[in-house]
Formats: sequence, C-alpha cells, structure tokens
Amino acid sequence: MTIPRIVLVHGGFVDGSGWQGVHHLLKQDGYDVAVVQNPTLSLDGDVTATRQVIDAQDGPVVLVGHSYGGVVVTEAGTHDKVAAVVYIAAFAPDKGESVNALIADPPPGAPVPPILPPVDGFLFLDREKFPASFAADLPAEQAAFMADSQVPWGVDALGGAVVEPAWRHKPSWYLVATEDRMIPPPAQRAMAERAGSTVTETAGSHAVYVSDPAAVAAVIRQAATAVSAR
Repeated sequence: MTIPRIVLVHGGFVDGSGWQGVHHLLKQDGYDVAVVQNPTLSLDGDVTATRQVIDAQDGPVVLVGHSYGGVVVTEAGTHDKVAAVVYIAAFAPDKGESVNALIADPPPGAPVPPILPPVDGFLFLDREKFPASFAADLPAEQAAFMADSQVPWGVDALGGAVVEPAWRHKPSWYLVATEDRMIPPPAQRAMAERAGSTVTETAGSHAVYVSDPAAVAAVIRQAATAVSAR
C-alpha cells in the first residue's frame, strides 16, 4: 500500500500553528504531514502557496482544509497528486462560488460572526466576541490568545471564486462541528451533501481542529486509509 502524505490548510484569522495537535497525532501514526502557511490575502495566492507544498510531497496527498481553507483545498485539490480532500468545519464551494457567495444568505436564526468592518482591505473578528464565536470549547486563556493573535484576512480572499471544485473529481470527507457559531452546522451539512462527502459529526466549536484534534485526525485517517486501499 502507498501511504499518502497529509497536507493541512488553515483558514482565515489564524495561521497553521493551530494544527499542532492534529499534526502530532498523525505523525504518531506514521504519516508525513505538511502544514501550509497561507498569506490569506487572496484565494489565488493561497492556492499557489498550497500547490507549492503539494508539489514538494513525494507521493499521493490527502488535502485537508479548515474553514476558509476549504475554499483553498477545493481549488488546489485538482492537483494531480491530490487523492482525497477533507473538510473540517469548512466551506466547500461549487464552481463560481466564493466565501462571500456562501455567507450571503445565512439560515434563519443563525449566529452572525462578529466580523468588524474592513480596514485598509483587511478583516478582523471582534476580539471580545472571538472566544464565543470561534473557540467556545477552548480554555478562556487559549481563546483569548487566539483573539489577540489574529491574522488579518484580506477581503480579496473572501471574493475569490472557485474555478473547478476538486470534490467533483476526488473523493471527499467532511467533519461537521455541531456547535459551530461561525459556519452554521446546517450549512456545513448542505455543502457536505452536495459534495457527496463521507460525513462525520462531532460536538465542537469552529476551532474543533484545536479543541478536539483526535476527532479531526480520525476523519483524516479515514480518508488516508481509503486512499491507501485503492
């Protein structure tokens, strides 16, 4: 069997360090793991950064995206080396869709992410509301640190539209975080169903990749095992 490489792609407002727990568990299992550090300035730039990491992998890749990282892996996942795509509480857009398009019509009663008005082309979450919205199941001190260490998210990244979605050509897996207050769980389920993904649900916040790395690693392991068996 060929053991795939795992490539992890972070979302908006954060960087790749949040994958540390998932990285540790997958490395313990013997996987080679790479973490992309996306600039999150534009979708094109993030796809380029991700494809550079994919290019460097010696073998097939399971490409994993959290949140906005789901848009990145949907576009970058058409790379020849990508054998499967995994979505972790992530956007899974179709052709022509962007983050802006996917958040334009939220489900009735859905929580509204506390995104502040853009400043010089960049977005931040309200620091005081960040823990409850993004990381409600993390210790207060850790959530506060994430709020204080936010990465500016470029408005151009939210407007970047997918040209060809990888999930139309590659098998996909989706982890729904049922307590997510950034991307409503009903929206996650709808995107996963549309993509034909193998779905797992777990009680977690939007920061489930940080708060419950075991659940996240388990879904990635499922994808990697399926790819290995092909």
